[in-house]
Amino acid sequence: FLFTTTGEENLLAILKRRWWKYMILGIIDIEANYLVVKAYQYTTLTSVQLLDCFVIPVVILLSWFFLLVRYKAVHFIGIVVCILGMGCMAGADVLVGRQQGAGENKLIGDLLVLGGATLYGISNVCEEYIVRNLSRVEFLGMIGLFGSFFSGIQLAIMEHKELLKVPWDWQIGLLYVGFSACMFGLYSFMPVVIKKTSATAVNLSLLTADLYSLFCGLFLFHYKFSGLYLLSFFTILVGLMLYSSTSTYVAQDPRVYKQFRNPSGPVVDLPATGQMEPSVTYTSLGQETEEEPHVRVA
Repeated sequence: FLFTTTGEENLLAILKRRWWKYMILGIIDIEANYLVVKAYQYTTLTSVQLLDCFVIPVVILLSWFFLLVRYKAVHFIGIVVCILGMGCMAGADVLVGRQQGAGENKLIGDLLVLGGATLYGISNVCEEYIVRNLSRVEFLGMIGLFGSFFSGIQLAIMEHKELLKVPWDWQIGLLYVGFSACMFGLYSFMPVVIKKTSATAVNLSLLTADLYSLFCGLFLFHYKFSGLYLLSFFTILVGLMLYSSTSTYVAQDPRVYKQFRNPSGPVVDLPATGQMEPSVTYTSLGQETEEEPHVRVA
């Protein structure tokens, strides 16, 4: 995979060994956010909500092939139930007429959402691998370093004219500060949740975010309310409970998986015959088996 298992390292050693990997990951994460936000200019809110669910199959496939995660039937049932709940929410938007967005170039907007969702999936699976095998401190430090650098460059090149048109005052500044605080909380807590559950579980949980934004809109923008919103919320919760009711597992014996992560490590002799027992992991109900590696600043 992109990253190698390591013990205690300082930040200079991390940059020396893996700077280009974090650079690529930082660009992927930036463009994922940029494409989805840009899509709102071309398509409707309903289309963004529905197509953004494409991140779930992307995460499942990448977890299957790169993290060796294997799912049971109950996991797929839970995923389907969550997506049905999301579809119910989008249907409620149509019924109450809450479809912000001009939708004049709907195809372009839909393609932007699909591209952003794909990049989100790649970013989330890489994040899961890093926080499980390296350190969430390392992930946050490197993604913040390279993300800030390249997002600043992209802002200066592509959005500087739009930035100059903003009628700056204290209210708009406060909104930007509030948005930045929310993103800071999201990026700070997501590695913790991903380590205790999985990237798939986190993305399923994020399906409820649109409903929380609706509740805020009821008070701030006087959106119309529909009982379908509550139905969709409880449907997503049921799907999450189904998904979390059973642990996923790694396809190989744990000793083989460690060799997969660290090819340069010592060779472990395995029995030539007999079926290997899968390693149970990635569940919100499980316990941590290893402490997180420490990262030294100097």
